[in-house]
Amino acid sequence: MSPEALERIETKIAFLESANAELSDVVFRQSREIEALRAQIQALAERVGAMRSEEGARTPEDERPPHY
Repeated sequence: MSPEALERIETKIAFLESANAELSDVVFRQSREIEALRAQIQALAERVGAMRSEEGARTPEDERPPHY
C-alpha cells in the first residue's frame, strides 16, 4: 500500500472518529432533554388530573355567573 493511500485511510478514520464522538454527544444531550420533557409532561398530566378531580367537587353555587 502506498503512503498516500495509507494517509487517506488514516484521514478518513480520523474524520469518522470525530463524527462518531460528535454524534454520541448529540444523542446524549437529546436523551437528557427527552427525560426532562417526560418529567414535565408527567407533572402537567398530574396537574390536569388534579384540576379535573377538583372540578367534579364544585357545586353550581361555586360557579361564577357567565357575565363575569
